[in-house]
Amino acid sequence: MMFDNFKFHYSFRGNRAKPLILFLHGFMGDGNEFNEVISLLSDQFCSLTVDLPGHGKTRVLGDEECYMMSNTADAVINLLDQLNVKNCFLVGYSMGGRLALYLNLHFPQYFSKVVLESASPGLKTERDRLERIQRDFALSKKLEKGNLPTFLEKWYDQPLFASLKNHPKFDFLIESRLHNNPCMLAKSLRNLGLGCQPCLWENIKHNKNPLLLVVGEYDSKFIVINSDMARLCQSTTLEIVSSCGHNMHFEDPKTFVENVRLFFT
Repeated sequence: MMFDNFKFHYSFRGNRAKPLILFLHGFMGDGNEFNEVISLLSDQFCSLTVDLPGHGKTRVLGDEECYMMSNTADAVINLLDQLNVKNCFLVGYSMGGRLALYLNLHFPQYFSKVVLESASPGLKTERDRLERIQRDFALSKKLEKGNLPTFLEKWYDQPLFASLKNHPKFDFLIESRLHNNPCMLAKSLRNLGLGCQPCLWENIKHNKNPLLLVVGEYDSKFIVINSDMARLCQSTTLEIVSSCGHNMHFEDPKTFVENVRLFFT
């Protein structure tokens, strides 16, 4: 694959002499998604944020295959090589958590410990994957044809975001999402969505690195998924954060940081 196809927008924050954490954001986010968390961790850690393909200021010059998980992962590793990052901690949320799990399983030597927030190893059956692909394709068409504010309104009507919508800073989150290009988001949804993700359930049995799985108390679907992951996967800790839904680092950044700090140190 031509790595010239990826023009990543990335940012180092904090003292480069301190241990480094790579943060991977969720769908419709960007490198600023973890700003509050990064600020709270800055006394102990340096942070590296990346706008993933289809998001923020990152540009993809190649075709839609570039957005697929395997190619995105290869490109992220190539970026780490360019930045001379031999090893770091890794934190991924939702879509970024799925990518972080793939990175951890396929390139374990780059990561010492990994935090997965509201992440999944993928869908287990071909039927489920095909149904999800159809759903993601339909949503991507709405993104391309409709307006982004309407799409965001419907997206956050999903039950897993119920507690997030009650957060006092929810309007700020929506505003930050509006900086994305809907046509680029559509490409990400089609190719990096859950339906197209390689199923990693077998792979996690062979995980080498310590994993912290973080899930919100109100996110019942992901509590089940992550409980199953913890049973299958050695050296895994499952933390269920009270009074939170799918997006803990936004809903309760202080508790999220406490968990990350304790795990990484």
